Amino acid sequence: MSKHPDRIAPHGGQLVNRIATAEQRSLFLEKADFLPRVSLDERATSDLVMIAIGAFSPLIGFMEQADYDSVVDTMRLANGLPWSIPITLSVEESVAASLKEDSLVRLDGPNGDFIGVLELTQKYRYDKQREAVNVYRTDEDKHPGVKVVYDQGDINLAGPVWLLQRDRHPQFPDYQIDPAQSRALFQAKGWKTVVGFQTRNPIHRAHEYIIKCALEIVDGLFLHPLVGVTKSDDIPADVRMRCYEIMIHNYFPQNRVILAINPAAMRYAGPREAIFHAMVRKNYGCTHFIVGRDHAGVGDYYGTYDAQHIFDEFEPSELGIVPLKFEHAFYCEITETMATSKTSPSRPDQRIHLSGTKVRELLRQGQMPPPQFSRPLVAAELIKAMQTVCTLTTE
Repeated sequence: MSKHPDRIAPHGGQLVNRIATAEQRSLFLEKADFLPRVSLDERATSDLVMIAIGAFSPLIGFMEQADYDSVVDTMRLANGLPWSIPITLSVEESVAASLKEDSLVRLDGPNGDFIGVLELTQKYRYDKQREAVNVYRTDEDKHPGVKVVYDQGDINLAGPVWLLQRDRHPQFPDYQIDPAQSRALFQAKGWKTVVGFQTRNPIHRAHEYIIKCALEIVDGLFLHPLVGVTKSDDIPADVRMRCYEIMIHNYFPQNRVILAINPAAMRYAGPREAIFHAMVRKNYGCTHFIVGRDHAGVGDYYGTYDAQHIFDEFEPSELGIVPLKFEHAFYCEITETMATSKTSPSRPDQRIHLSGTKVRELLRQGQMPPPQFSRPLVAAELIKAMQTVCTLTTE
């Protein structure tokens, strides 16, 4: 046990651990064939894992109705602690009818394996449209997060959970660093201040610029790409990870960066998800969190800087992590450097920035985006990946 306290306390004060001990696991396995079963999809599975490893502290399970209602309506748990995204397990009525409160439920993963246990304390019906409008700011099912809500079951199951065992990630075992481990790493490196960076996209020059600006004022960077469920047209996680490796090995001081995967699923909830992402990184031990343009956004559902403005709805002390708010970065033709409107004297026509859609079109055609947008080594990796995808889809 270290003599030194954590640099930053987990959300709620204590890091949750709901990974079954060897003895607990043995007892659960003995009961496996006699427990009612609920099958989890990929998102529910990642939620189970995030709860178990403490990334969703202070949650110890799927939300009961009091917490659910409070989060949907006020962005707070029933006890008043800030929390912006409901974490629920939804099932069809026919499944819920066969389950009894105050009993154990076997949780099976997408491939049918017994991966967890739910101590069922409550079953409750919820209003999907209310959740959609409050959390996602729209009731349109064209929004990917809203569509998930509409497609899931009508009954929420609530209660503490146990993850049977923490397996290594099948794709990125070397980058699987859970909150207890990241906190220990930061401490071992002597980092008192750490900035977290959330991304579901390949890293480009604008990202690099704001990350390095942040790195000037803290001890270390926790580069924490999300590798859970994303939209079908997002760049695959393995491609993104190769891009991050290229960036770290060539363009960052390696002794000041830790690359680790975030196994959570993407919600695309814009402003609310920005708060959520900050709370998660706080649990990993980050003291600061980068919030850029249209954080966790999709389509035109959110204002450009709504994800920054939402932090002003909370007192800094109750969030317990410092948001670093950055404007849209671009290459300035006047100063010949990356900049934002805060630092650049340029006119809009003297600024180089491309949309993600435009960049994907260039990559599919085998064309390099301009070096002002993407490092050539990263662009080459993306071109190779995009052309492979195009070849596979046309065969």
